Amino acid sequence: MSEVPSPRLRISDQDRESALTALGEHMSVGRIDIDEFGERSAQVTAAKTRGELSGIFADLPEPHPLLDAPKVAVSEPEKPAWADIPPMQRIMGALLPILFIASIALIITTGVTWWFILVPIGISAVGEGIWGKGWDNAHKKLGKQRRRELDG
Repeated sequence: MSEVPSPRLRISDQDRESALTALGEHMSVGRIDIDEFGERSAQVTAAKTRGELSGIFADLPEPHPLLDAPKVAVSEPEKPAWADIPPMQRIMGALLPILFIASIALIITTGVTWWFILVPIGISAVGEGIWGKGWDNAHKKLGKQRRRELDG
């Protein structure tokens, strides 16, 4: 059997917000007028305990303030996907696609021999040797996170 909290128990700002929301609902359906809403709102703002807050709603039906509502936990913001990727790896991951495109454009427009495409391939191989397999997919991870942020 649950115990009824003491009317002398102090209230939080969240409890006051809940009370003001409930008062707003009573005003919107016509149980109290704008002047009474102002008076009771001032009482809610000044209230310190559950008993004082309950007295403000003694002559009103539901809704009443939700005094036992679960408190919202404050969490750390989510770390961006690129935060775990070293800066040099991010730079190389961003430059690699540009190097491939530039190499192909250079081969087509100037007639440079096909071996020029080996430059970005070589850089990719060196990057894999330094940072491990899949290092050049860092820009894909970042792109996926940006799409999630835009959708959310």
